[in-house]
Amino acid sequence: MEFIEDFTPELTVKSPGRINLIGEHTDYNLGYVLPTAIENQITFRFQRNNSVSTCNLYSLTYDTGFTLDLNMISKSEVEWENYILGVLNEISKLTDRVKGFDCTVESNLPTGSGLSSSAALECGLAYGLNELFGLGLSKMSMVKLSQIAEHTYVGTQCGIMDQFASVMSKEGHVILLDCKSLEYDYVPMDIRPYKIILLNTKVSHNLASSEYNTRKQECQKGVDVIRKKHPQVNSLRDVTLDMLRPHKNEMGQTIFNRCSFIVEENRRVLAMTQALKSSKLEEVGDLLYEAHDGISKLYEVSCPESDFLVNFSKDYDAVLGARQTGGGFGGCTLNLVHETAIDDFTTAAAKAYKDAFAIDLEVFEVRPSGGTRIVG
Repeated sequence: MEFIEDFTPELTVKSPGRINLIGEHTDYNLGYVLPTAIENQITFRFQRNNSVSTCNLYSLTYDTGFTLDLNMISKSEVEWENYILGVLNEISKLTDRVKGFDCTVESNLPTGSGLSSSAALECGLAYGLNELFGLGLSKMSMVKLSQIAEHTYVGTQCGIMDQFASVMSKEGHVILLDCKSLEYDYVPMDIRPYKIILLNTKVSHNLASSEYNTRKQECQKGVDVIRKKHPQVNSLRDVTLDMLRPHKNEMGQTIFNRCSFIVEENRRVLAMTQALKSSKLEEVGDLLYEAHDGISKLYEVSCPESDFLVNFSKDYDAVLGARQTGGGFGGCTLNLVHETAIDDFTTAAAKAYKDAFAIDLEVFEVRPSGGTRIVG
């Protein structure tokens, strides 16, 4: 694109991906989650271009870009463009102060890894425009408008966790977030001598987007059944196993399994929080394995590759626990590995994975990091 040749950015923003230690698919059920931002991130560089409404965006990572008119925002056939367009559409409902700008985007987040590059893209753009044009938006406003953008322009009915973690995270901590009240607490993530190692399956099954929305619908069906007897119930957040069990036949096995997973996963998030605060590391690991068992067998959003890696880790005493992290059907497994055994474990895992699936495993360490920020 022409603007790249004399691009002199006025503002640089870094917006991180995230991991979720535990609490999968609980956010859109208004439950609890325990995420944190990581060091892998998307870098945005902005400049005003002195036009009224012409905007140029270019991905340095994928060597592609597009131009848009702020007065004629509409959905694109190109998926990544819709994350941008959706955010601009939501901002336009709040203010008319955004004018023409140029922006480059550069990512070191592995695509399809379940580390929420989508939220990083949305939140980084919102954060940068807020600063560039003095929009006066609060961090929470940017979180919420980014979530709505994903609903309306991308079509994924996500909860608020990814955007919240991308903006609000604090270095060295995970966030205990109540997705119903949006109250949150920073929980120190001190698991020394263990480290967080992600194993990227490098598979992203096509089921992910459609099945995500299907799971949300299945959970709502469960709520509708329970509400007949318990009218105070508005989401699975309000449900206990004792309330759930009598409705098993009426729900059918599939809906019952989905609801059981969410109810138990909420319990695990709170148990994990206490285990971290009390430095009960064995319990931390056990909860991860429990969570993956539910992800795979009850919620059915795992895949053979993720199951293989989690099961492989169980043969290593140096691994506290592991589970698939992210929306599902591929992406990364999260492993808590003793620092002295990381090389041995990851080398063995890579060999076994290559033998089983003919795929080169990608391995990287992540650390709880701060949220979206201006740099330079």
